[in-house]
Amino acid sequence: MADGSQPAATDSPRIQPHNLEAEHALLGALLVSNEVFGQIENILDASHFYDPVHGRIFDVMARLIRKKALASPVTVKSFMSGDEGLETLGGAAYLGQLASGVVSLRAAPDYAATIRELATRRALVRLGDDIQARAASFEVDDEPETQISAAEQALYTLAETGRESRGFASFLEAATEAVRVAGAAKKRGGGLAGLSTGLRTLDDRLGGFRKSDLVILAARPSMGKTALALNLAYSVARQRLKAMRKDPEAKDGGVVGFFSLEMSSEQLANRLLAAEARIKSHLLLTGELTTEEFHRFVDTARDLETLPLHIDDTPALPISTLAARARRLKRQKGLDMLVVDYLQLCRPASGGRGDGRVQEVSEITQGLKAIAKELDIPVIALSQLSRKVEEREDKRPQLSDLRESGSIEQDADVVMFIFRESYYHDRQKPPEDDPRFADWQATAERLHGRAEVIIGKQRHGPIGMAELMFHDSYTLFSDPPGSRDVAFRDGPGAGAGPMGGAGRRPMAHEGAGAPGDGDDFA
Repeated sequence: MADGSQPAATDSPRIQPHNLEAEHALLGALLVSNEVFGQIENILDASHFYDPVHGRIFDVMARLIRKKALASPVTVKSFMSGDEGLETLGGAAYLGQLASGVVSLRAAPDYAATIRELATRRALVRLGDDIQARAASFEVDDEPETQISAAEQALYTLAETGRESRGFASFLEAATEAVRVAGAAKKRGGGLAGLSTGLRTLDDRLGGFRKSDLVILAARPSMGKTALALNLAYSVARQRLKAMRKDPEAKDGGVVGFFSLEMSSEQLANRLLAAEARIKSHLLLTGELTTEEFHRFVDTARDLETLPLHIDDTPALPISTLAARARRLKRQKGLDMLVVDYLQLCRPASGGRGDGRVQEVSEITQGLKAIAKELDIPVIALSQLSRKVEEREDKRPQLSDLRESGSIEQDADVVMFIFRESYYHDRQKPPEDDPRFADWQATAERLHGRAEVIIGKQRHGPIGMAELMFHDSYTLFSDPPGSRDVAFRDGPGAGAGPMGGAGRRPMAHEGAGAPGDGDDFA
């Protein structure tokens, strides 16, 4: 859209996209009527003008208008008396020409949009030049993967420029959005304001996972962090799959991204498929599957092959790379929820410059919260707890047990802890001929399969505890017997599998074995 006028000097030999007539018309409209500024100030700033002199004129006018002062050819000239570029163009006479050449004040927003679009095109040209120059430089420490991540981040930032700050919203706009969210929750039923967790007792406490929230799921090793995170991710993705298949009973679901920094994608898939196919996890490792179990496992894999759950198992990802890959997934496939397993395995964008682990974790949690807000999705980040838990008689975790707890607690919208009392009780088993054994066994039977999700912080609602059942043979959480189990669906094979829906018999009575039997995990 070059107009044939002499372009401003640029670093690139090619003629950059520009339209000087639009710049003339907009500046003239502002000089004639300062009220026009209110219509375009959120669209433009001085850097968007192709001619740098025009940018400086706009900057002076903007500062005058914001101070409630008059911006006219006479007043603007007073503040640009030493500007050699303006003097070259004619000084005060040039400002007068801009004002006298105005055709329409109404078209000012259109002129501003044109100038902004051309500025974006010039930025794309410069970005392309930078990518080309960086790729050709062959720096030892500048690997192609790093360059790709940086380019994606730069492109996404450019695309989102101007959208991040929307300024004040009227109460009418805010109230309308509040009514929309409440109406959507009522339509879904159950009072959910966000994505269903797939667990009724947890939904009752949280109201689902809300957009832009950072949810921390923390526990000591072997409590089931990964299992619960995988349950949550599967439930959201499964509902989207049901909707894709036109299932009228499908609830709100979504595309899920799962960053597994510790386990491989194959291990996660094994866990999920084993639970869905109702096969004990350890049988997949030992190869002791019956023919019928193997066919059920394969059938389950086929049934879920289009599940919108995307797993990235790259270890030790920097938070900047994690963000870039999340943006890419949202752009290419869509993204409605993100899971990071787990927080302490991420690396800060700075690469760790000796600022201390607390500072590094702070940068990571701030980065995760920024991803949640930028992509408008819930982000669930798993976290380890400190060993202080083990030193107390009551081992239920609390906020102070979070490693580097200051930044995690501050940045999170929701903090949840997993606690299974049976884990600690089983390790205190006395000999069978000990008089205390009968009492220990009675307590073990009472605690077997019980799990607590303790909500230690929640910006949107009360704190408290949600009781769940944990099935260690299937590395799986479910609602307690008697509650409507929304986490599972009818599975392949005989009856309903461990991810089966309403009407299946409760897994608490399926004989998962003695306490501690089956696969336990972090």
